[in-house]
Amino acid sequence: MSEAATASQVPSKLTSELKKDGVCRILSLDGGGAKGFYTLGVLKEIEGMLGCPLYKRFDLVFGTSTGAIIAALIALGHEVDDIHALYKEYVPTIMKMKGPEAKSQALQQLGIKIFGDKKFDAVKTGVGIVTTKWIIERPMIFKASVAQAHGRTGTFSPGFGCTIAAAVQASCSAYPFFNRTTVKTESGDDVELVDGGYCANNPTLYALADAIIAMKIPHDNIRAVNVGVGVYPEPKPQGMMRLYKKYLLSVQLLQKTFEINTQSMDQLRAILFKDIPTIRISDTFEKPEMATDLFEHDPQKLNILRQRGRESFASREAQLKEFLL
Repeated sequence: MSEAATASQVPSKLTSELKKDGVCRILSLDGGGAKGFYTLGVLKEIEGMLGCPLYKRFDLVFGTSTGAIIAALIALGHEVDDIHALYKEYVPTIMKMKGPEAKSQALQQLGIKIFGDKKFDAVKTGVGIVTTKWIIERPMIFKASVAQAHGRTGTFSPGFGCTIAAAVQASCSAYPFFNRTTVKTESGDDVELVDGGYCANNPTLYALADAIIAMKIPHDNIRAVNVGVGVYPEPKPQGMMRLYKKYLLSVQLLQKTFEINTQSMDQLRAILFKDIPTIRISDTFEKPEMATDLFEHDPQKLNILRQRGRESFASREAQLKEFLL
């Protein structure tokens, strides 16, 4: 029996019921591959503070790439310990795979294993899974509720009729390290998608647009919590192998692309919606031993990332209590 299956059978201690108070609370989760272990560390502490599963407190949960996996599982009602068990079991294996074909097949198997054939009508709260259309270079965001639609409400279909597994795989398809993903929508269209990090590695701005424009929630009634994956030194080449150095440079370029996107989206959010209270949690770690990248697969390093996430929660605990309790 898998560790994840065992974890899901442990009786939950998260039994608190929080009152509805008319505030729309947004949880936005950045992309970052294996560095999502940091995200899970932060979320474990937030969940513990609330005393209930996260879907019961957050009205919109948006995620990109690794954040999309976590966001989808939260929206389906999973607790953070369950998600962490899945990450420990599957993520290192995927990241160790050689070549885009093997990585993509392992990612697809993970999606089928944890989501099955569930579609977006199964979620328990508002959700947004961010992907990027390869051909026309525009975002494609999978949502469950017509209340989040920006027009074309008459033909709205939850998640475009796709499975959650397909949407999440597309959001995680960091091309060229993973293959591009093609989904078939309910209307019969085949759409080729790549990682959502190319258009919004930090999806907070998209979530705010849904809350303000589509759902017409006043700015004063919105609170946003944006959890990143942390910022770390770049790993150094192991030896002088030319091919390894070339591969490492490609990874660094991908990470730089996603990080620039993350920071620019956050800067734009701060300019456009500076009146909406927002907490961003994504600390910088400068010690050489913290060097890592999105393809990290060392279990000890991944555990350290999770620990750092739990520590990052501490400096925002008072503000988070004000937002969420």
